[in-house]
Amino acid sequence: MEEVLKVAAIGVAGAICALVLKRNSPELGLAVTLAVGVVILLAALSVIMGIVEFIEVLADTAELDSDILAPLMKTVGIAIITKVAAEICRDAKENAIASFVETAGSAAAIFVALPLLKSVLEMITSLIS
Repeated sequence: MEEVLKVAAIGVAGAICALVLKRNSPELGLAVTLAVGVVILLAALSVIMGIVEFIEVLADTAELDSDILAPLMKTVGIAIITKVAAEICRDAKENAIASFVETAGSAAAIFVALPLLKSVLEMITSLIS
């Protein structure tokens, strides 16, 4: 709970600072936005690592192979990075670049998930045979 309050406070303070700076210097406002984003992601890193550890414990309990878990974790990471990058581009009023970032992120997520899809297909094929 306290992590959420810290992140919220940093976000609101950063947004106000960026808003004030964007009036006179849009470039400086964008730089503040990026800096605040990095600080928020660093603050959330401990929570993210806790989630990853919990998922690994669940995978061990369910006796899931790491070949199944790795593509899932990579895909989630790609989605988060893509979302953040696209929103930064939109904040800079570069909607076309944001769309390209989202398209590239989608393609990367599908590419990373291909081994998982292959495993599922092999499992289904073995059940049918």
